[in-house]
Amino acid sequence: MTDKNDHGGELRKKIAAVDPLELSTKHPEWSASVPITPAQKRVVLALFLLLVGSLAISPLRTGQLLIAFCTIFYMVLTIYKFIVIRASIAPNASINYSPEDIAAEEPREWPIYTILIPMYKEPEVLPQMVKAMTDMDYPADKKDIQFLLEEDDDLTLNAAKAMHMPQGFRIIEIPESFPRTKPKACNIGLNIAKGKYLVIYDAEDMPEKDQLRKAVMAFEKSEEKVVCIQSRLNYYNPKQNILTRWFTAEYSTWFDLQLPGLAALNAVIPLGGTSNHFKTGILQKLMGWDAYNVTEDCDLGVRLVRAGYATQMLTTTTWEEACSHLPFWIKQRTRWQKGYIQTWFVHMRHPVLLLKEIGLVNYLHYHLLIGGVTFSVLVNPIFWIMAVVWFIFKPVGVAMLFPGPIFAAGAFCLFAGNFVFVYVTLLGCYKRERDSLLWYALFTPVYWVFMSISGWRAMIQFFRDPFVWEKTQHGLTKVKDEG
Repeated sequence: MTDKNDHGGELRKKIAAVDPLELSTKHPEWSASVPITPAQKRVVLALFLLLVGSLAISPLRTGQLLIAFCTIFYMVLTIYKFIVIRASIAPNASINYSPEDIAAEEPREWPIYTILIPMYKEPEVLPQMVKAMTDMDYPADKKDIQFLLEEDDDLTLNAAKAMHMPQGFRIIEIPESFPRTKPKACNIGLNIAKGKYLVIYDAEDMPEKDQLRKAVMAFEKSEEKVVCIQSRLNYYNPKQNILTRWFTAEYSTWFDLQLPGLAALNAVIPLGGTSNHFKTGILQKLMGWDAYNVTEDCDLGVRLVRAGYATQMLTTTTWEEACSHLPFWIKQRTRWQKGYIQTWFVHMRHPVLLLKEIGLVNYLHYHLLIGGVTFSVLVNPIFWIMAVVWFIFKPVGVAMLFPGPIFAAGAFCLFAGNFVFVYVTLLGCYKRERDSLLWYALFTPVYWVFMSISGWRAMIQFFRDPFVWEKTQHGLTKVKDEG
């Protein structure tokens, strides 16, 4: 199915002419198509051999140094979290438009807006998505809505073709090829986009109806270098079970506090996987997304900064479905964390060049945000195990690893640091007016255990199967309880 302005044959020719892997073929140094370069392998191997050798020669001293390093890292991360949250209250943390501001724009001509909706084996959410896009308060003749469907996905394709699609909807069949990822499909949609601006929505998304108008106004009234406007994400099923409550508390903190804080600091912003709005021409110039990166949004956020562009946050919400089934959540989080690992290795191929391009402050942001997230979820279980062993058995060996100053700093991180992270989560719930989640947020350390399980799965997958896309399962709830 195509719209009335497209002949099926012409559209197929356009799609066939698109190279969705353009970034990896023209600039392989920017792509995760090679997960880790030979030079990086040598560095990793050298560090591993150094660690093994140090443990063999002086195990106690090596252990003390490793623990001291991790403790300093936790202290820095705690202070950094405070700085980012503090910045989120700055006037420039988020762009905000009221209904009156939007009404004052009329009458005016609104530009064509392309909406990309990648879907795979999700026929059950098609009616909801068509309704959500139809309900968007934007001129129907200015919406270029593309359902990006894999050509071997007969279930979704047949369901889509059987539906009556309103004006502006297009069904784009994505040719089967490796890798089977969302960014590959989005690159095809990007190259046949009609709009001056472009946004991505996930299959189950329910964006606020005036989001497109707000995004246009934000682009028009921002500096020229602002090429991405990130909307806030939250969940419409927070009360389904304890997992969805924790997930909603996490998102409330990330999108309502941390990302606005990063925007206020002009920092690198790891984009969300949905509801990020772009200037289409600039995104095409940057060759879209890396089809090999399973967290393509995070990678693109870094590439935007490297190219001299900026991202701003917009006070508008897209409602999503929080994953309510733990095994599916583990797979989803594994993919996200593996993408962070991919992104860190890609942009650290030339560390000095990265430093020159983004500056020292953003260089530190990059390591704390991209590398620090992964490092913390990997080392957390080690310290949890040591703490449990100490409190139960009090072995001499563990005590020797924590000489006076290190023990004091470690105790501070254990109590004050964990308090800070829980407190920040409570602030996120309060900011989003999710008062019913506050008690559950107190128990988020249990949620962190699942993050670490996913983190170790991600690390193993990165070396064994870097391009596998563990898809998020949608349609597990029919309940929409946004309060």
